[in-house]
Amino acid sequence: MKLDGKDILGMKPDQIVSQGIVTVPENRLVFPEMSIRDNLIAGAFSRHKDKGGIETDLEDVLTRFPRLRERAEQLAGTLSGGEQQMLAVGRALMARPKILLMDEPSTGLAPIIVKEIFEIIGRLRDEGRTIFLVEQNAHMALKYANRFYLLEQGHVTFSGVPGEVDEQEVLQRAYLGARKAS
Repeated sequence: MKLDGKDILGMKPDQIVSQGIVTVPENRLVFPEMSIRDNLIAGAFSRHKDKGGIETDLEDVLTRFPRLRERAEQLAGTLSGGEQQMLAVGRALMARPKILLMDEPSTGLAPIIVKEIFEIIGRLRDEGRTIFLVEQNAHMALKYANRFYLLEQGHVTFSGVPGEVDEQEVLQRAYLGARKAS
């Protein structure tokens, strides 16, 4: 597997991050005993020599997520699930990713928060960020995707561009593995 012509297969996780691939993990995995601010700064660990840039990016993330700014010194473990998801996204952005891998960002969240998280994903996409999203909420994911792939047991079984493929067929395939009758 290559990124910008460089083979990243077999690299250590910190080396992959330094190449520009960053993950927002399923179930958020924030550092609960650290403050929100410290969680965000931890996201920039691969950029430790770029102090000024880290401060600038920290300000950008706190502007993007005003709720995190309000609670910057609060322990991350005391945040709601949606706020922890925002923190996980913010922490990933601190690494200045070329590719943002998002694993099930809607897991365990209330529908209104899911909508807010996907709006954030949409804004990131609109800013030109490359996002690889793994999501079981196919209906929501299709609203924000430029391209989609359906996986069954690790194999791509269907792919396309939202809007060019009947959404009902996509959803039926995603949830039932079946094809819509013609």
